[in-house]
Amino acid sequence: MFRKEKRSVKKSVLYKMAQYQSVFKRYELKYRLRGSQYADFLEAVSALMTSDCYGRTTICNIYFDTPDFRLIRASLEKPIYKEKLRLRTYGVPNEASPSFAELKKKYKGIVYKRRISLPYREAYGWLVNGGPPPEDQVAEEIQKFIEFYGRLIPAGALFYDRTSYIGNEDPSLRLTIDENVRWRAENSSLTEGDHGKSLFGNSEYIMEIKIPDSMPLWLSHILDKLKIYPESCSKYGTAYISMLKSNTKGVNLNV
Repeated sequence: MFRKEKRSVKKSVLYKMAQYQSVFKRYELKYRLRGSQYADFLEAVSALMTSDCYGRTTICNIYFDTPDFRLIRASLEKPIYKEKLRLRTYGVPNEASPSFAELKKKYKGIVYKRRISLPYREAYGWLVNGGPPPEDQVAEEIQKFIEFYGRLIPAGALFYDRTSYIGNEDPSLRLTIDENVRWRAENSSLTEGDHGKSLFGNSEYIMEIKIPDSMPLWLSHILDKLKIYPESCSKYGTAYISMLKSNTKGVNLNV
């Protein structure tokens, strides 16, 4: 079994706020684990990876898009370059909770992420209500991104329960496993709770391997042995397709 950090969720969030990284450049590989693959994989890597300081937590996001969903429609076409903006919290926030405004771009398989930490109330006032941006370089980049598209609004709120791991020998190797992915299009404010419509089956897990360069050979061998292969899986994209199928507009301008 994995060795687990004993830091409480509250202390973990406060620690993360003090230590958070604002700029990322890495490869992110996605996999969908089904049936026994989940338990078999965890057993295979249990001696090689450790639950990190984030442990298990509920990730809460507001995704932003144009009124005609230009960003996600472009992303689903699988271009060599794509980008997205979201507001993220770790756990259901209150007005003073820490949050992250994140601008994420992907070019030829490499993910570039820039983010700024703000109290939820301030981030919501800026990104949702159109308030002034903070005086910060990353905030300036995000504001230019918003202005480029003319108007970005909350497309909805997306939640999932995440467990995070790091490599024992190489802490730059990160692995996350998400389950119970859910989405709501109306009332996207994260302070309203983490309820929503389920997007995947109960026995499906979304795994991401995050590496600065090449994958360790031992991890590649485990994936091959268990027949776990990379698979494109956008949570927001899945939510958008679900909205189309249910003929839901998916935007609430009064959140």
